[in-house]
Amino acid sequence: MKSEEKSNFRALGTDINIRIVANGEDEAKRARKDVGGMENLFRTKQRIFCRFNSDSELSQLNENLGPFQKASPDILYLASRALHYNKISGGLYDPRIIGILEKIGYDKYFHQANFEKADLPKTFSKIGNELENDLEVKGDAILFKKRMDFSGIAKGYIVDQAEKYLKNQGWKNFLVDAGGDMFASGKNREDGKWLIEIEGVPKEKMMLEIADRGVATSGIIRKKWQIRGRKFHHLVNPKNPNEFSYELRTVTVIAENTENSDGRAKVLVLMGKEKGLEFAEKNKIAAIFLDYKGNIHVSSEAKKYIYPNIQC
Repeated sequence: MKSEEKSNFRALGTDINIRIVANGEDEAKRARKDVGGMENLFRTKQRIFCRFNSDSELSQLNENLGPFQKASPDILYLASRALHYNKISGGLYDPRIIGILEKIGYDKYFHQANFEKADLPKTFSKIGNELENDLEVKGDAILFKKRMDFSGIAKGYIVDQAEKYLKNQGWKNFLVDAGGDMFASGKNREDGKWLIEIEGVPKEKMMLEIADRGVATSGIIRKKWQIRGRKFHHLVNPKNPNEFSYELRTVTVIAENTENSDGRAKVLVLMGKEKGLEFAEKNKIAAIFLDYKGNIHVSSEAKKYIYPNIQC
């Protein structure tokens, strides 16, 4: 008899949900052990990437700008991926926005931040020079000339690490969900594909049906605030940091892994509806756009993941 063994905990500033489909009591016992081990994996990775923890590896690198420094494989990988996303997005993805995020009050986990205490400047300067001038990877060493924040892709990367761990443990059917960034492997308990809700969209209107794919949603539904009458959210445009767009509520991307979904979703939000849809079509990205009027726009590649009998 099939069961679904679950684990729920907080990490990375969000809710983590792990579900493993087990067949029989022996598998169920093993599944309970493995879902329990997930919390340690997430917390270990959090200690590497968290910009809110002064003892994290990222924070230590940000405190020692200039020379090449030894870095963990996790940091080296995400730095390389940051350079990749920066290049393909024309500079819209940029880990150097950390300074702007702090100035608009996002200097702690969102639920802990006191935005009213932010010391706002009148204007923010554009991030002008190329990222590769301030971030370089060479062998097992890394160079930060300016402070960096890889949180835009770190959560997706950690989900992918959890997926690899579970597959190495012999599991084929499971779901790893980190606050909406997830990987759905194999089949669900009913031997079908995993049914996934789209953030901001009623499930009666549209859902996703996926297997062996990553899903990530980026948007401004959860993380937006006001400071003395000025509106802000966490998706800073490095090319135009003084304008916070509210054209799109969310963009959801389905890709071969969660990190790719994560990085692409943020870029598409910053591009806006028209340019984002055009970019998604040109690059065959499976993306679903929810604009602020409640309209849903589905790229051609995403249509094959829409749950049957639900109209696009």
